[in-house]
Amino acid sequence: MMPLPSAPRIVLLATYLAARSDIESLTTLAIHHTKVLRQDLLLRILLTCLPETLPPSHYVSLVQRIASASLDTDAPPSEVDWSSVQDITDDEAARKVRKLRLLPLAGENTPKDAVHDPVSLFLIHRAYRVDQEAGLLAQLPDLIVPFLDHAPCIRTWIISTLLPLLRRDHEYYPHHPAAQTLADFDRMSDRAAVDLLLSQTGTDQGNLSHVGRDLRGLIGPWLYNEARWRRGDENANSGEYDQSLDQTICPGWEHVLEWITQQASRSWKVAVNAIDQWDGPGDVDLGGYASMWLEDEEQEHLEQRYARAALASAYLIPEASIEALNGVNSIITKIMALLDQDPCPTLQVASSLLPPFTDTYGEQLLCAKNATYMRNDLLAESNPLTKPNGTSTQLLHILALSAFILTKGGVPCTVRKAGELAFLQDEREQNAEATKFIRSLSNNGPKSDDKYWIRARNELLWLRDCGAEEALDTSDIQPRGVFGQLKKEFLEVECLKAFLSNIRYSLARSIYEDSPEKPLDSDVLRDTIVSAAMNAYDNASNPHRGRGGLLKCDDIIHAFPQTLGEAHPASKRIEALLRATHALSEYRLILKKGEPFTPVVLRVHTDPILIVGKVLEHNPKSYTRIQDFLEIGANMVDAGLLSKGKSQQPETAEQSAWQKSIVEKRITAMCVDAALTEDDFETAYSYVVNRLATDSNRTGTKLGNESISKGIGAESGPAIIADEYSWKAALQAGKYRRTARTVKPTHIGTASGNPDIRHLEQRMECLATALRVAPPATLQEILNVFRKCEEELNAAVKAEEAQESAWDDRGDLQAMPGAFSSTVPAGVARSGAKPSSARHVEEAPMSLFDLSRASMARAQRNFSALSSLQRSENARADEDRGDVGDAGPGQQRARKRDQLRDAAVGTLASGVGWLIGAQPVDRAGERD
Repeated sequence: MMPLPSAPRIVLLATYLAARSDIESLTTLAIHHTKVLRQDLLLRILLTCLPETLPPSHYVSLVQRIASASLDTDAPPSEVDWSSVQDITDDEAARKVRKLRLLPLAGENTPKDAVHDPVSLFLIHRAYRVDQEAGLLAQLPDLIVPFLDHAPCIRTWIISTLLPLLRRDHEYYPHHPAAQTLADFDRMSDRAAVDLLLSQTGTDQGNLSHVGRDLRGLIGPWLYNEARWRRGDENANSGEYDQSLDQTICPGWEHVLEWITQQASRSWKVAVNAIDQWDGPGDVDLGGYASMWLEDEEQEHLEQRYARAALASAYLIPEASIEALNGVNSIITKIMALLDQDPCPTLQVASSLLPPFTDTYGEQLLCAKNATYMRNDLLAESNPLTKPNGTSTQLLHILALSAFILTKGGVPCTVRKAGELAFLQDEREQNAEATKFIRSLSNNGPKSDDKYWIRARNELLWLRDCGAEEALDTSDIQPRGVFGQLKKEFLEVECLKAFLSNIRYSLARSIYEDSPEKPLDSDVLRDTIVSAAMNAYDNASNPHRGRGGLLKCDDIIHAFPQTLGEAHPASKRIEALLRATHALSEYRLILKKGEPFTPVVLRVHTDPILIVGKVLEHNPKSYTRIQDFLEIGANMVDAGLLSKGKSQQPETAEQSAWQKSIVEKRITAMCVDAALTEDDFETAYSYVVNRLATDSNRTGTKLGNESISKGIGAESGPAIIADEYSWKAALQAGKYRRTARTVKPTHIGTASGNPDIRHLEQRMECLATALRVAPPATLQEILNVFRKCEEELNAAVKAEEAQESAWDDRGDLQAMPGAFSSTVPAGVARSGAKPSSARHVEEAPMSLFDLSRASMARAQRNFSALSSLQRSENARADEDRGDVGDAGPGQQRARKRDQLRDAAVGTLASGVGWLIGAQPVDRAGERD
């Protein structure tokens, strides 16, 4: 047996055995040489020389014996192999020991509580080295767990440092391990540590159910590290947080709350699930390693901050959807439960109940200055909107409900936008949102569900004052809802329009006409009904009165008999408009290529009478239905289509009658033009002589004088429209020349049998009508046409006479069986005076009386048209007598024609007039 070894030899052998992982021999050596291998020295040898890859189960027993100081107890006899150091002298052994460079037990991240405990220092330092050198983080629990009861610092360290990183890398997200070692993780700042632990949380939308697990199993244990907390003077010296706080704060917790609020603005589902699945700092999973808790003051602080962060997250959710708003409401419900408040209902239930918000605590949160708190400093202690109390949670619920009602109605809205509408009270913004909301309800609402529309109206009114007026039973309060700046009358009017647009006539009548409360004034109600009816008319696509928008328009004006009776002027105007539109539906009408006629075109057309012209153009032979078109024109006048934009004052009866007269003449003129276009001269001639000629002088003179005498045309009323249509139509008829396509007359009556002569006579009659109604400036043109037509008529008459004379001659010279000889005896001459025309009934020889009568008849026939011209000129001269100081060119022409007629007719009348009983006429006196 070798002599007692020296201390250097023992130390060298211990390092050799440790490096060889010969724990059994090392244990024996330590037992036999406890004075040399002291506790700290032996632990340093293990820390320095023991391979990090060696499983902890191989040397935990040795560490336990070292920790319990039981190495000096009896141990089983065993031999230690000294061969490795037996050839080394003591001096050499001493020199080698001095070169060992054994690691110290205390490392960089040593907890303060473990400074005086060598075993705790060894365990923590060994854990760091095992992870750093071998990456065997998963084996560390086998090293640390047996020593949980050794010292509190070991228990705290394993829970707050080892457990979070171990869970993240090996249990929760093994496929996405962190690159940092355990020592690096322990040295991280609070923000970096939070970002590392939660770097994979919520990244997969399919694993949102694990968000609460991560917060509970990673963040909860991590907070129990004393390094996470700042206390007392340490907090007062920091400028990072509120200087007024004298209580304990946890910077790491603040970073966790910031992470939650950031998720709310980036991926709101993560934040909602985090708050819904995690109850805050008291909800911790320590893995069964220990049971730990915070101080009451610390726990209360963390819970208050957590509630504030949850309320802030609700304001930050950017998505305007039903799902997101339900998430907001779940946050509110969770926070109210944590604060021991009465739970709030779901948004679906709340939209039916419409709970009031009355600011019971008098905090006046709904004011403009608080709008900035929705965007800035949400986690600040000075923010009243996120302060965890009853008022703030109730206000948030009201805003969420307002956004829910708008979103459900088709106007997406977030909690923040609803808050801006309520806080800022911008009337223009509220008006725009209310208009979109009502329009969406009107376009998407059911047509046969009165309950839906009653609920929609209640929600609309609730959005104005949040039910405060009904709760306080007074209307003297300032509404503070999202539509608080809008008048209740405006909302009622828009709601009524939505009712009428969706054919809820009975419901509208029961609320706005039959109800004793009368939400709207009678005049406002009447104007709204008329507006809704015209809106239905404008949106109609079919001009038939029994279908679509026109049917709806008709139903609307008859749905409120007490407010808008049939005798009301507005009702009469709409009824006339419907009749005119329906009448047009019977015809083919296209105003623009590829665009069918719609009713709104008639109402907005600058000259709706032109539409009648289009009908005549597109529908052959439609001019024969002139009476229908005259009724359409009269209905246009009654509907006010011809007077829009000309005057704000209503028309008088005389003005309306004059306008109808002008419209009648214009439509008649259009029918005349249409008939001429289709070569139906007979119909055009009939319209001229029977409709334009008969009423032009009488109606025009009578109404014109009345209008002028009553001041019509002055600034007090609409200007009188001149008749520019009758004479033009008559002139066009007078210019028409008969062709092969001209429609033949169905009967002649007493007119000439010669179609050319008859046609020329009709043309002259049309031109005579034009001369009677035309303005003076156009008479020269008409007279030129008249003169040419007269010449053509004279030529046609002479041609007919020559033809008849030739026919008679052929009859006289033709040999007839049994007739006298056509040979004239010598000395007997044939009479040169032959009957000039078959139109004369006289036969030679004629008496002087018969000859005079025939001459007078021809003179009267030739000058009949000229006589009518003279009467027209005399009548016009009488009307303008006050302005005839100097004879104008037109009057000289008339006098010249008078002289011609006087010369012809006067000579005959004075010469042979006594034979037919004619009385001499003083023409000069008549003109005077």
